[in-house]
Amino acid sequence: MSADIQHFIDGTIVKGTSGRTKDVFNPATGEVARQVALASKAEVRAAVESAARALPGWAATPPAKRAQVMFKFRELLVKNHDRLAEAVSMEHGKTFDDAKGEVARGLDVVEFVCGIPHLLKGEYSDNVAAGVDSVGIRQPVGVCAGITPFNFPAMVPMWMFPVALACGNTFILKPSERDPSAPMIVAELLIEAGLPKGCFNVVNGDKEAVDALLHDPDVGAISFVGSTAIGRYIYETGCANGKRVQALCGAKNHMVIMPDADMAQVVDAAIGAAYGSAGERCMAVSVAVTVGEEAANSFIEKMAPKVRGLKIGPYNDSAAEMGPVVTQESKDRIERYISEGEADGADVVVDGRGLSLQGYENGFFVGGTLIDNVTKDMSIYKDEIFGPVLSVVRAKTYEEAKDLVIGHEYGNGAAIFTRDGDTARDFVRDVNIGMVGVNVPIPVPVAYHSFGGWKSSLFGDHSIHGMEGVRFYTKLKTVTSRWPSGVKEGAVFNFSGGSDV
Repeated sequence: MSADIQHFIDGTIVKGTSGRTKDVFNPATGEVARQVALASKAEVRAAVESAARALPGWAATPPAKRAQVMFKFRELLVKNHDRLAEAVSMEHGKTFDDAKGEVARGLDVVEFVCGIPHLLKGEYSDNVAAGVDSVGIRQPVGVCAGITPFNFPAMVPMWMFPVALACGNTFILKPSERDPSAPMIVAELLIEAGLPKGCFNVVNGDKEAVDALLHDPDVGAISFVGSTAIGRYIYETGCANGKRVQALCGAKNHMVIMPDADMAQVVDAAIGAAYGSAGERCMAVSVAVTVGEEAANSFIEKMAPKVRGLKIGPYNDSAAEMGPVVTQESKDRIERYISEGEADGADVVVDGRGLSLQGYENGFFVGGTLIDNVTKDMSIYKDEIFGPVLSVVRAKTYEEAKDLVIGHEYGNGAAIFTRDGDTARDFVRDVNIGMVGVNVPIPVPVAYHSFGGWKSSLFGDHSIHGMEGVRFYTKLKTVTSRWPSGVKEGAVFNFSGGSDV
């Protein structure tokens, strides 16, 4: 069976030749919607060679002209916003409004790099010694690659390639094979925006394609977003092959609820943060840590009916607040974690297992799940579930709550809800977390701020987009120069001897 989704190499769609394909599902129905070609090592190499050929010309293009391409690309993204969002929703399952929000956050990064001439300004020191000047400039790394996850097939690639391209690099994207359509649309829009062929390539594939990129000697940098296990492998393998690597990985994001918090505000924040995109977000709130029995009981009392009342349906149901998860395997894994938590002694207050929607009985739906009395030794607390499951851990004191955040393996995001500034300040300063929210449940910053996790949530020295992205996709070159006296001295008609009398 011929694949419906191929590759994008050297400015055009290229038919896969490996003979391998993978099913792409409609998560709402459970049916195979299309098939995607899986790239061989040779096909990845063809993309790398295309990017390498395009590199010298694109790197030599003035930043202002590269910015003009980004400006045009931004216009095309706005024009095709709904088209991209629908492609995301059809293959991932998230609601249409959620998908539109995803595209918008990617668009923010494109707008940021439209200012690349300013962002690439170097440093200059005059007369560091007699007649000596020092200059610092940033130049492109070369051929760069991005390996991106299924949960944000449009936004996460746009965290990477706009910055890489604006800095003068060429780029190869290996998107998730579970929802590959949006990146293919993006590739076409980049060509329409005036990006030279070969500067942006898409190879759809699995581990074979990933390994080909990791071992290819012409790939200078790898960006990754995904699970910690795969991120560690990509970081170790890429570094062993002399590449710079940034890998944003797994998470277990805590939301600490203090007794003085506005509980109505807390519940509204938690509903969106825990169950938006069916919990398939690296920044989803998956643990609510209540401080004191009163706060815990109030949170459960107000939260439970909200969770039960979640409107669940396919992306094209305008009333839906939450869609399905991406695959049957994901559904099975999430429900297994809920069962493990129950077996370990946690109380399943709202149970999302076994959900079946009329007309969508074969869809990959998991209902919103709320579990109380979770403890730190349970798998449902320790592991990243990546589904619509919120665990409630009851802490007696603020210090106990803070220690839970500090002691967890992951350090991606955490939030605290309180009216007390001193408590908030202490939390912000003490927790070993990359992104911290104060009365903000998902503290992912805007495009001109960089972000990334700590501990097992990030491998590499650089966070993503913003100025950290510019530094990752460029290499620093320092120039120290001294010039001998020249024509400014005027004409000379005689030569002095070794010693003048």
